[in-house]
Amino acid sequence: MTDTVEDVDLPYDEESASQQDKIEALQERLEVLESQNEEMRDKLLDANAENNKYQQKLERLTHENKKLKQSPLFVATVQELTDDGVIIKQHGNNQEAVTEVTDEMREDLEPDDRVAVNNSLSIVKTLENETDVRARVMQVEESPSVTYEDIGGLEEQMNEVRETVEMPLERPEMFGEVGIDPPSGVLLYGPPGTGKTMLAKAVANQTDATFIKMAGSELVHKFIGEGAKLVRDLFEVARQHEPAVLFIDEIDAIAAKRTDSKTSGDAEVQRTMMQLLSEMDGFEDRGEIRIIAATNRFDMLDRAILRPGRFDRLIEVPKPNLEGREKIFRIHTRDMNVADDVDFDKLAKNAEDASGADIKAICTEAGMFAIRDDRTEIRMEDFENAKAKIDAEDEEEEISKTFA
Repeated sequence: MTDTVEDVDLPYDEESASQQDKIEALQERLEVLESQNEEMRDKLLDANAENNKYQQKLERLTHENKKLKQSPLFVATVQELTDDGVIIKQHGNNQEAVTEVTDEMREDLEPDDRVAVNNSLSIVKTLENETDVRARVMQVEESPSVTYEDIGGLEEQMNEVRETVEMPLERPEMFGEVGIDPPSGVLLYGPPGTGKTMLAKAVANQTDATFIKMAGSELVHKFIGEGAKLVRDLFEVARQHEPAVLFIDEIDAIAAKRTDSKTSGDAEVQRTMMQLLSEMDGFEDRGEIRIIAATNRFDMLDRAILRPGRFDRLIEVPKPNLEGREKIFRIHTRDMNVADDVDFDKLAKNAEDASGADIKAICTEAGMFAIRDDRTEIRMEDFENAKAKIDAEDEEEEISKTFA
C-alpha cells in the first residue's frame, strides 16, 4: 500500500528551509495524496459493485419470499357458466364447485378453459392451454432423413406399411372406386432394434402429410385427466393439419391389458387408454389421420386396441435373416472407407441373431478400431474385433442382470 502523508518526513527544517525545499516537500505530499485518493476510488468502485450484487440478491430473495407467503394456486377446468356462477372442476381430486366471478372475467371464460384457483376455489386468472402446447411440440416440422433405401431386410413389412399409410393419403380415389374403407392404422411389433421406428421415419419422409410423433410414456401423467386431455389435443392437432400421420412409440405404456388393480396410477393409465380407444374408433369421424404404433411387448397389449377398426394391420418386424443382415451391413458401410478384404457375406453369417441396431453398432465400433490404429481404412479384422467386443459387453450385461 502507498505510504500515508504522515509517513513522509519533511526534508527541511521549518525555520531554516528555503522556499524551494518547501515547494518540493509539498509536491511530494500532493503525489502521496493523489495516489492514496486513486486507491480509495478503486476500493469505492469495488464496494459499489459488491453492493449492487448483494442488492440484486436481496431483491430476488425478497421476491421469492413474497411468492412463498402467497396462497398456492390450483389448476381447474371450467365446466359450465350458469346464472348462479361458474362451475369448475379442480384437477387432481376432481372436486367440483360453483364460484362467482366478475362480469369482465365472465366474458372471457368458456367451457373447458383452464383457470388458476386459490384455496377458496375462487378464480384468480385464466391459463393458457398448456396441454395443447405440448401436443403441438410433438409435430415434426422437418421430414426425417431416413428413407426406405436406409432399411434392409424388411421389404415385405415396408410394402404393407406403404399400403396402409401412404396409399390412402396419396390415392384415396382407388378405395372409393373399389368400395372399401382404407386401413386406419398399423401396429408394428417385434424385438428392440429391428427397425420399427425407422419404418415410421421413412413414412414421414415419403409423404407430404403432417407427421406427429410421441411416446406412450409421455401420455402417462400423475394428475387425473391430464393424459386423456393430451390424447384429445393430439388428435385435435392432427385434425387441424389433415392429412396427418400420428406415430405412437412404446404404445404398451398406455395400452397394457386391463387388470383389477384399484391404485390411482393404474386407473389413470386405463383412463388414458379409454380416451385413445375412443379417438381411434369412436362416434366422431377420425378424418384423414393414419396411425402407426410400435411396441416391443405385443403380449402385453389389451385386446380392445388390437381389433379391426383401430389397427387393421398387425405387422411383425422380426430380426433380419442372412440376406437382410448382409444388406444392413452394406447400408451402414456405404459411406465408410472399407478395405477390399471385407466379406459382407461372412459378416452376416457371423452376426447371427443380430438386429439392425446391433449391426449398426458393430459398424461404428469397427470404425473406432481403425481410428485407434490411426488408419482411415476399415479392415475385416476391425469388424471381427468389434463383433467380439460387443458380444463380450452383452455377456457381461446378462451376468449382471442374473446376479442383480
